Amino acid sequence: MQKKIRLGVLFGGQSAEHKVSIQSAQSVIEQLDHNKYDVFPIGIDKKGSWHFLKTAPFLTALKNNLLPTFKKNDPHFPLLVQRVPAQFSPCILKRSLDVLFPVLHGPLGEDGTVQGLAQLANLPYIGPDHLSSAICMDKGMTKTILTSFSLPTPAYKIFHQNDPVDEQALIQALNLPLIVKPLQMGSSIGVSKVHTQQELLPASKKAFKYDARILIEECIDGREIECSVLGNEIPEASLPGEIIPTHALYSYEAKYLDKHGAHFVIPAKLAAQKIKELKGLAIQAFKALRCEGMARVDFFLKKDGTLLINELNTIPGFTSTSLYPKLWEASGTSYSQLIDRLIKLSIERHQRKKRLVQVPCLSAS
Repeated sequence: MQKKIRLGVLFGGQSAEHKVSIQSAQSVIEQLDHNKYDVFPIGIDKKGSWHFLKTAPFLTALKNNLLPTFKKNDPHFPLLVQRVPAQFSPCILKRSLDVLFPVLHGPLGEDGTVQGLAQLANLPYIGPDHLSSAICMDKGMTKTILTSFSLPTPAYKIFHQNDPVDEQALIQALNLPLIVKPLQMGSSIGVSKVHTQQELLPASKKAFKYDARILIEECIDGREIECSVLGNEIPEASLPGEIIPTHALYSYEAKYLDKHGAHFVIPAKLAAQKIKELKGLAIQAFKALRCEGMARVDFFLKKDGTLLINELNTIPGFTSTSLYPKLWEASGTSYSQLIDRLIKLSIERHQRKKRLVQVPCLSAS
C-alpha cells in the first residue's frame, strides 16, 4: 500500500487577510483526497505564533462558524502538542511533513517569507519560490518587470511616503480618475478610486497605512478578466473568467463582506481569438516573473479590445467559490485534481532543484 503524503496546510497569518486565509484552508482540507494525504492544519495567529492543530475538530468548529483562538485550552481547536516540540525551528517542518501548502494571503505569507522558510527546511512547498513571490507581492516591481518584457500594463507612478507629490503633474500624466493602492497588500485592502484632485491626499494616506510605498495608476474603463495558470517549466492557462462588480470598486467589502458584491461569468464571454491572446499573455507574464506552481493573472479588457495585465496573485483564494479553482473546474480539472497537480508540481520542482550543484567544490591548494 502506498504511503500517504503528509501535507501541512498553513493558514491564518498576520496580514489583514487572516480570515480569508482560514476560509481557503478549510476548503483545501475538505476537498483533498484523504486516502492520499495525512493532513496537518497549521495556524499562524495574528501575533505570528505557529499552532499545529487536529484536523477533525478544526473542520467541525469552522462548520459551526467558530474561528481559531489558538489558545492552549480552546476545546474547539486542540493543539497537536504531542507531535510537535514547544520550540519551533525549520527542522520540525521537514521532520513532520512531506509537502507544505501555504494558504496565506498578503504580507508575511504570500511575499516570499514563508517560501524562504520552507526552502531552509529543505521541504517541497506549493506555489512560486521566495523570489517570485516577493516580486509579485510588490505591485511596483511586478509592473516594472512586465514593462521590461514589453507586456501591457496600465500607466503608473510609485511613491514613497516621504516623496513630494506634484498632484497636478500626476493628474496630467495619468488623467482622472486614478487608482491608489498600497504596493504590498492583497484583496483590494487600502485601495481607493480618486475622481478629483481633492480626493488624492486622503486616498494616499489610506494606502500609506498599509505600506511605506504606494502605487498610483490610471483607472481603466473596461472589463475585469482573470486567468489561472498552472505548471512549472511548461505552464498552461485556464479558460478566463469575468468579474462583474456591483460596487463602484471591487473592494475588500465587495469581495468578502457583501455576498452580492460581484458575480462571475465562467468562462468569460470572449471571442476565441481573444481567449487565445489572453491565455498567451497570462503564460508570458507567469514566465517573466519566474513563477512556478500556480498564479492567477488579472487583466483589464478595454472597450477597444486592448488587454492590460493588472497583477499576478501567487496564492489566490482557494475557497470553494474562489476564481482560481473555479476557472480550472471550467477547464476540466476538479478541485481535488487541482490540489493533486499542485502537490505533484511542488515535489517535481524540489527534486529538480536538489539535482543542482549548490556550492562549487574547491580543490585543496
